[in-house]
Amino acid sequence: CVCGLVRMWYLPAMQNFWNTVPKPLFIQAPMEDVTDAAFRHMIARQGPPSVMFTEFTSADGLIFADERGQKVLRKKLSFSEIERPIVAQLFTSTPERMEKAARIAQDMGFDGVDINMGCPDRAVEKQGSGASLIKNPELAVELMRAVRRGAPNLPLSVKTRIGYNEDELERWVPQILAEEPATLTLHLRTRKEMSDVPAHWDRMKDAVAIRDRMSSKTLIIGNGDVKDLADARAKAAESGCDGVMLGRAIFGNPWLFAEHIATPEERVQGLIEHLKLFDELLGATTHYAVMKKHFKAYINGWDNAKDLRARLMETDTAADALLVLREHGHSLN
Repeated sequence: CVCGLVRMWYLPAMQNFWNTVPKPLFIQAPMEDVTDAAFRHMIARQGPPSVMFTEFTSADGLIFADERGQKVLRKKLSFSEIERPIVAQLFTSTPERMEKAARIAQDMGFDGVDINMGCPDRAVEKQGSGASLIKNPELAVELMRAVRRGAPNLPLSVKTRIGYNEDELERWVPQILAEEPATLTLHLRTRKEMSDVPAHWDRMKDAVAIRDRMSSKTLIIGNGDVKDLADARAKAAESGCDGVMLGRAIFGNPWLFAEHIATPEERVQGLIEHLKLFDELLGATTHYAVMKKHFKAYINGWDNAKDLRARLMETDTAADALLVLREHGHSLN
């Protein structure tokens, strides 16, 4: 069932969960309109990662949204027990709102709170949030302290980039580590680079070295251009980081963390399961269009896949898509 209740009995035991998970950690990246409640549940069923993250969620919205907006955001943050440990990722530029949102996350039973300091979306940056915090370390520190005030029972983590317009690792990382978050995830590109260049995995060793020189206990996680778990293991071993966060590799592949290579029919059945979960968990609050970005990932690589995908893209509801799949001879059971 979808979680929404306070579980105070659970919090003390999980207070330092980051230190209890076997290393190297393999973490599912937060991706807007991708790693929603339905897809995370799907991933957990197939074989969960070490740690899951929610989509990034506006702390401002959690505080100020109207009744319908609150319903949508709460659904965005909803999760099932099989997804644990799960971290709520939040963004804002206002410490007071971050404190209140972190308290909400704690009350909802999350295992941790993460601050997004790397999103390059212009609307997010215009608010002073996301990657713009790389240029405002004083505010970044205030936001970290706000999370600790709002959610004192939960570990704090941060996800960011190695710089804004240029590589600023040696300036930026120590300022985050000085606040001793439980975990620091580094997307190994600058904000300016977006995802247009290969991730700078050569800089991961430098980040680990900075942490070690500071005698910090913060776990260092690498992110960017990781193909699969074998690649993640190799990158962790070479760089000495504590774990790896995988993002785009999860598209159409909820079996990623189980290291199972799905057959074409298994991928179709995976899409069917995903559609049903979407309808059950998010159908009343989330626009169906977000499901369509998954179609190409699931349905490709075999004869007539393009025709089936084209028909799926014309559907308006999950029920319509399921009907198309049944018409193509696939069992819905």
